[in-house]
Amino acid sequence: MSDTSGNSKSATYALRSKLPQNKIGDALFSLGMVARVPYFGTILPLVEEMEPGYCRVTAPKWFGVHNHIGTFHAIAACNLAETAMGMLMEATVPTTHRWIPKAMNAQYLTKATTRLTAHAELAEPIDFDALTEGADVIVSIRILDRESTEVVHCDITTWVTPA
Repeated sequence: MSDTSGNSKSATYALRSKLPQNKIGDALFSLGMVARVPYFGTILPLVEEMEPGYCRVTAPKWFGVHNHIGTFHAIAACNLAETAMGMLMEATVPTTHRWIPKAMNAQYLTKATTRLTAHAELAEPIDFDALTEGADVIVSIRILDRESTEVVHCDITTWVTPA
């Protein structure tokens, strides 16, 4: 990923960078994120790691995310994937550019019976200096259960343009 033009951090990433890099900072940031994007709150997310090109978010298995068989609902897992993707993009995309989700491809691999952790990563690095028109950027999200089994895999296409 190139960032040679002096591009600045998004307000979201700047806030996360100012908070302590510990459980308290994670909780404060996550509460603020939910206040800004209330739908994310339905999964009770905790942003544990957020940096350019990578984000890790956990969500507990609680009755609010259960489906009819008592496992983590597939769409709640997609909400977790979108949360991780959004925070990755906020940490990655400089203020000279903007992004918006465009498409999601989700694969439900096995039942999710525990809390889940989403690991979002860029499929390929982004050269923002060369990105002068709109471009698709794919974020790959592995959603793992407590035993590190991948239960859901999502690829989210985002549309990135100069601001």
